[in-house]
Amino acid sequence: MPTHAQPLPTRREDLIAQLDPNTVYDLAIVGGGATGLGLALDAASRGYSVVLVESDDFAKGTSSRSTKLVHGGVRYLAQGNIALVREALHERSTLLHNAPHIAQPLPFVMPSYAWWEKPFYGLGLKMYDALAGKSGLGSTEFLSRQETVTCLPSVQVKGLRGGVKYWDGQFNDAKLAVALARSAALEGSLLINYMQASRLRYTNGKISGLHGEDTLTGQTHEIQAHCVVNATGVWVDALREQDGNTEAMVAPSQGVHIVVDKKFLPGNAGLMIPKTADGRVLFAVPWLGKVILGTTDTPRDDLAKEPLAFEEEIDFILSESARYLKHAPQRSDVKSIWVGLRPLVKPPQNEGDNTKALSREHTVLVSRSGLVTVTGGKWTTYRAMAEDVMQKCFESALITPRHDTMTEHLPLVGADVTATLSICEPEGPHSYGSEEEILSRLAGAQNWLTPSLSEAMVRFAARYEYALRVEDVLARRSRLLFLDAKLAAQIAPAVADILQSETGMDPDVQGFLKLAKQYTLA
Repeated sequence: MPTHAQPLPTRREDLIAQLDPNTVYDLAIVGGGATGLGLALDAASRGYSVVLVESDDFAKGTSSRSTKLVHGGVRYLAQGNIALVREALHERSTLLHNAPHIAQPLPFVMPSYAWWEKPFYGLGLKMYDALAGKSGLGSTEFLSRQETVTCLPSVQVKGLRGGVKYWDGQFNDAKLAVALARSAALEGSLLINYMQASRLRYTNGKISGLHGEDTLTGQTHEIQAHCVVNATGVWVDALREQDGNTEAMVAPSQGVHIVVDKKFLPGNAGLMIPKTADGRVLFAVPWLGKVILGTTDTPRDDLAKEPLAFEEEIDFILSESARYLKHAPQRSDVKSIWVGLRPLVKPPQNEGDNTKALSREHTVLVSRSGLVTVTGGKWTTYRAMAEDVMQKCFESALITPRHDTMTEHLPLVGADVTATLSICEPEGPHSYGSEEEILSRLAGAQNWLTPSLSEAMVRFAARYEYALRVEDVLARRSRLLFLDAKLAAQIAPAVADILQSETGMDPDVQGFLKLAKQYTLA
């Protein structure tokens, strides 16, 4: 794939026209998050015919609501899960090289307040370095008290003894999802958002495709496929139930993130507290000129598409931040708050509701009818998950094996693989990589709506990035809703006008304004 390929048009009418009811695809993928999009790219790069349907926008759910970290999982190392950490560290390196315009290295500092913390965590992080091997991003360093303050100018100095500095990665999750979608499309996949898999199709008791319903028009479509993959994340049990599997596979866990101004964590290092008052992990991470505080790990019974933070979760994050930041943010300082549901895989007999103890690893199952279900995992290992799904499809004789995966060394759209890795620049604008030239050629579209979002970017999102609604642009093509919900609401009407002129469809500005209120604190 050329690293500076011209953008592939993604006009909705063209996509729907390509959906041929007489074509029997090798794979039909349900779900346009990290897992489904990664699988679409993997399968298409091997030469299989692929169609992917997503009931909403790509990365609408969990895949746009992560902590924005590309990491091996320091906490999993503490749990002794060496294999998971080793795999994730390898995938971290692969992602940083295949998408340097979206993912970059980022230093983290663990401040130490007890005498044992620096040697204890430092030795663990030295093991983290050793597991990374040649894929390491930088050596772990033991910091003095002053060096810790230099790295974290806003750290609480009372009782501070020093710290440990280590390296991991950071990325823009929703932008990576779009890059995967566009890369998969260039490899031949047909990807359609706002297309609901309403029912599964069967022939002689075996899965033979699905019935798709366009959620924007109500039009129905028949999709035939040799193999159907259920990659709907935390929602996989709904499709499994259609297939006759009534035992729940996923225990959803809620993660809350709060965004505040950069002044609360100046510099370009993240703050990581490995064990808070209740045993969780606390992050304060610089991201796109703001700071993300989080996260929580709270069991949920419902599967809302827009889950809301519990008051106790907000209080927990703010109170824990106050323990480690010299000038602690208050509720009035919150610029945006968002919630993601993690698809934690249940063991055969789950004991209790402690989601911190459930598996973060992914699971791939094949039902008697041939429905392939994949869930669990994390963004960092999306590519490895795709490989495992393909292997399961081969073993189950759902598709015939061809050559090995091509994705380990496949740059994503917009990547400049000749560039060297650089430290993440949290002040940077929303990256379009080499596509800046394309944006500059969009005639009559040079008006700036905010310092980081122009009319040209909105038009580009509509023409080449599958964006149809205001939310698609302001939540995921740009990340303004996640950075400053009030500002996003202010420019929403202008974005709606641009989208309307591009697509001729209702951009649902009122729906976005209602959503933006949920991302703010009263």
